[in-house]
Amino acid sequence: MQRINQNDHEADAELILFNGHIATMERQKPFVSAVAIKQGRFIATGTDKEIMVWRADNTQMIDLDKKTVIPGLNDSHTHLIRGGLNYNMELRWDGVPSLADGLRMLREQALRTPSGQWVRVIGGWSEFQFAERRMPTLQEVNAAAPDTPVMILHLYARAILNNAALRALGYTRDTPNPPGGEIQRDKAGHPTGLLIARPNAYILYSSLAKAPMLPREHQVNSTRQFMRELNRLGITSVIDAGGGFQNYPDDYEIIDQLHKDNQLTVRIAYNLFTQKPGEELDDFTRWTNMTQAGAGDDFYRMNGAGEMLIFSAVDFEDFLEPRPELSGEMEPQLHEVVSLLAEKRWPFRIHATYNESITRILDVYEAINREIPFDGLHWTIDHAETISEHNIERVRELGGGIAIQHRMAFQGEYFVDRYGAAMAEQTPPIAKMIEMGVPVGAGTDATRVASYNPFVALYWLVSGKTVGGMRLYPDHNCLDRMEALRLWTVGSSWFSDETEKKGKIAPGQLADLAVLTANYFEMPEAEIRGLESQLTMVGGKIVYGNGAFSDLAPAPLAVSPDWSPVAVYGGYAHFSAPNAVIHTCCGHSHKPATPTQRDPFGWDGGCACFAF
Repeated sequence: MQRINQNDHEADAELILFNGHIATMERQKPFVSAVAIKQGRFIATGTDKEIMVWRADNTQMIDLDKKTVIPGLNDSHTHLIRGGLNYNMELRWDGVPSLADGLRMLREQALRTPSGQWVRVIGGWSEFQFAERRMPTLQEVNAAAPDTPVMILHLYARAILNNAALRALGYTRDTPNPPGGEIQRDKAGHPTGLLIARPNAYILYSSLAKAPMLPREHQVNSTRQFMRELNRLGITSVIDAGGGFQNYPDDYEIIDQLHKDNQLTVRIAYNLFTQKPGEELDDFTRWTNMTQAGAGDDFYRMNGAGEMLIFSAVDFEDFLEPRPELSGEMEPQLHEVVSLLAEKRWPFRIHATYNESITRILDVYEAINREIPFDGLHWTIDHAETISEHNIERVRELGGGIAIQHRMAFQGEYFVDRYGAAMAEQTPPIAKMIEMGVPVGAGTDATRVASYNPFVALYWLVSGKTVGGMRLYPDHNCLDRMEALRLWTVGSSWFSDETEKKGKIAPGQLADLAVLTANYFEMPEAEIRGLESQLTMVGGKIVYGNGAFSDLAPAPLAVSPDWSPVAVYGGYAHFSAPNAVIHTCCGHSHKPATPTQRDPFGWDGGCACFAF
């Protein structure tokens, strides 16, 4: 038995969970059957008999009924703060098994959405998850919602606007293309409704930012609903990577208030994301004088700078488009900003998809390190899909880490089409990163690129497959289930410098855990995607319960406003296997058709014999 040494009069546990299959993430003792909790932390782990010595008359006892328990999952790169402000407005297609279902949901939501509001399908899905294996057409979207503005965001590559949204935004034949994007037009010059991120996502961000927001009271409810949704999926901690049009401190007021009111059910470490090209150094100079890295507590703390450090260093990962070439301004601008951060001892992270970009970024970091030694300062490369072994070694030598996400599960087909299956086998080279001893944490990059569902990400790590079923990785770049789970627990804790606090079910660690609906370690691989938590605890407090544990959990909060899609459909789709995960509509085998740059909605293949 592992325990914290205490005097006898201090040894009473407030809570004991027993009769379980508990994954501790401790290599010496990976599984126990019981844990004791006091004052928000684990105080002992072991057998049922060993843990019962901590029982007192007032100890709460929870029988796990042999269920599998894991440490609370920690998303090392997501966008909870921005996602929370918008969650109740969004119609999520995450996990929806067919385009027919998605269009039905769109049609129904358009009817209930009040005048002046929009229907928004904002990321987290791929056409390859659909039985039809195609995008919706502009005609289908306009037919589903002829009068209510609709925006459908697809990755950071493009967005579909129906005619009502074009009118609401004022996009006409006379509207010039904004910087960093293209308004697709027909032969007469009129906008078709397709926005293309070329060469970056600014047109998508800026167009979405013009849509109406929820009033403050609904943003509070929305953020709480989103946290509950994450709790349902076993998430107890995140690192928020900032985001476009997420301004500090204004857009942090809601999450600040929830923290002050003790209403956070997910621990948040947040990074500050600069917003305007050319003003990055000014932003970080101001912010380093306003706050300091680590400010806050175990529930809500400032984590440093990024993922946007400077705009000239960002290589957006639209695999429908060629790899962007970073400008010559990148090096001097990045040197200024990172020098400031290193001097102020601020951890920093940077969005970098391609090895070519990472090479140049590391050149800058190495030069700064010679002037201002990083010396244990935690810094991160985010994404790193095509990083080379040589650059992994350079990251290790500089003391950095790599945060990977399952973005390839949503756009792997596009990557293979452009770069080939052989290159995709190591995109990203996760197993090599771990082998070389670099800190690696897993996450999602939700909510606009990939889904926030950690079990889809775990399935991708274990199987090497996309959400559409394409096998990307050979066995040597897939992880066993325990190693994949380590990236979502112990691994992610490095990226907020909290390895001594979270990631394990071990004495002294924060009592964050999830009781799963099935045995993650033994269930069929394809079913991992359907896992949920039946009981989620944060700091020893139950924040979510379902099934046998429903009576132990706080009651669900009513969704507002009353027209919210969340009130009807929830978040990640509740579709039963196998339809939600296996595309076997007719028993035929179909090669995914390839979208062209000229007509992203034109497909040269696919199945026409679907049964819905």
